[in-house]
Amino acid sequence: MNNIYRNPFMFLLSIGILVSSCSLNRDPLDGYSDESQGKTETGSQIVFKNKSEVDNFLTGIYQQMRDRQEHWYMDLLLISESHADNAYAGTTGAEVLPFENNSIEGSNSVIDRDWARYLEDIARANRLIINIDSVADKSVSDSQIKSYKAQAKIFRALAMFDMVRLFGSIPVITTQAGDITSENIEEVYPQYFPFQNTEEEAYLQIEKDLLEASVDAPSNSASDKTRFTKSVAKAMLAKIYAEKPIRDYAKVIQYVDALAADGFDLNAEYSDLYALNAANSDLEQRNTKESILEVQFMPGSGNWATWMFGRDLSNYDNSFTWAKWVTPSRDLIQTYQNEGDQIRMDQSIVYYVATWSNYYPASHYPFMFKLRSGMSSIVKLRYADLLLLKAEALIMQASPNLMEAASIIDRVRNRVKLPALDNATRVSKERMLDALLKERRLETGFRRPTLV
Repeated sequence: MNNIYRNPFMFLLSIGILVSSCSLNRDPLDGYSDESQGKTETGSQIVFKNKSEVDNFLTGIYQQMRDRQEHWYMDLLLISESHADNAYAGTTGAEVLPFENNSIEGSNSVIDRDWARYLEDIARANRLIINIDSVADKSVSDSQIKSYKAQAKIFRALAMFDMVRLFGSIPVITTQAGDITSENIEEVYPQYFPFQNTEEEAYLQIEKDLLEASVDAPSNSASDKTRFTKSVAKAMLAKIYAEKPIRDYAKVIQYVDALAADGFDLNAEYSDLYALNAANSDLEQRNTKESILEVQFMPGSGNWATWMFGRDLSNYDNSFTWAKWVTPSRDLIQTYQNEGDQIRMDQSIVYYVATWSNYYPASHYPFMFKLRSGMSSIVKLRYADLLLLKAEALIMQASPNLMEAASIIDRVRNRVKLPALDNATRVSKERMLDALLKERRLETGFRRPTLV
């Protein structure tokens, strides 16, 4: 893994030198520059001069989830679905096949890209968190400063959560590297080449960020699920407390229940989560009551990731001349069929005539179907996933509550017209766990932007 550790740190070194606005051959600047707005009365550097600059920077953070779909969505889908046996890699590309064959090396370009980009995003969050308190515009209130900081902490927590699940030990970076001079290079050097923290240390930092953000972040809005809100913090807290390093099933249940109190619920129709309108000119619904955090793409703005997985139904033949990533596996297709789960299968898998036959005959080739056009949203957090996570906590806690867990699974199954779990399953912890894992697979297949 040395290769993927080395390259991103060289990136951080270059960025750090840029931000420092100095070199080993001259003293740090004390005036204005591209990176500095001058200094405060106490001598600290002013990074944000006014509210407009802060708003623009925060908008840029949100824009990362739209513009950099590789590590926020596309690569996560490839990694999670291929490892879950839900999909084949899809293409024969040297950077993609190792995920199917479980032969990933540190030099893999997908992994290398993700490592570097997550660190870049964490650096963006750190810049806002560290410097917002010294904004020169005194009209920016304390409550606004807290809100800005909370949103940046949620963004940092999202990035660290994906990173720690992908890589295990990661550098937990919450500071900005200082200026390098000939006098302090030994002191500052470790800031540019940080050591790897343990998984537990990473989760504890994520927990800290989310707990603080849950107080000061904006409240959830039913009409705009694109913001880093208190509800997003609660959903992420439920997720991290299900992870082994800091596992606490009581807190998983607590935070999922808090999402219900915030108004989240299952959509009446499963198909509404992904459908386009009749003309295929726009998404049928955005900001559904099931969506907790999503990235939206309006007509003309272009969710290009759809080209990587299948057809863009609004532009049918666009970029359909090469083999796509994440081809549904025979095992997943058979699982849908064995369960009689036609509704979710039809929303998850579609067949087209292809010009390649890597895994299936070209005349009847399956594709992942949950990202259907350039207007499709990328749903980062969805209530059904969290609801099933609560069922897992109920099954796995010290005193299992199998009946309540079964009622949750039945609720998810009822939406897609499947029968309730049988009595033999409902009274067995082992059978309930198997039923949960299968339900999660059928419900969240091809929609795993946080490796659920």
